[in-house]
Amino acid sequence: MPSRRESGVAQTRETRTRRERLAAICGSLPEAKAVTLGLRGEHRSFQVRKKIFGYYLFDHHRDGRIALWCKAGPGEQGRLVEQDPRRFFVPAYVGHRGWVGVRLDLRSVNWAEVQYLVTAAYRLTAPATLARRIGGDTGGRRERPVARPRA
Repeated sequence: MPSRRESGVAQTRETRTRRERLAAICGSLPEAKAVTLGLRGEHRSFQVRKKIFGYYLFDHHRDGRIALWCKAGPGEQGRLVEQDPRRFFVPAYVGHRGWVGVRLDLRSVNWAEVQYLVTAAYRLTAPATLARRIGGDTGGRRERPVARPRA
């Protein structure tokens, strides 16, 4: 079995800085939490009320990538992958549900784009009451109607 070095991925100060920057973006959202995963704590899931809206994955199953996987709106995955297949990809396991992978191990990362995708993923996952707290739409979901008292 190849080691992390053989797969071409090694933990560096830069990879830790990028993971922390992604965690800060996710952590800035209402009630969002990062949960450490992996045998060596190398992965993170980003959750809101126990529902996952994204993952940070470090060389997941030795795929040689450091990436964000996140929920994406209808048509977004195909558009992004077609637009720039070097930066975006269809992730294993969740890609068939419309999730998109974003490479964080390339020379430069467009952090404004990462923030947009994370925020959109959060809106698709969070209850409407939380999604409204960050502005914009609520991912196309309607709130439950409030029961009116009978007269």
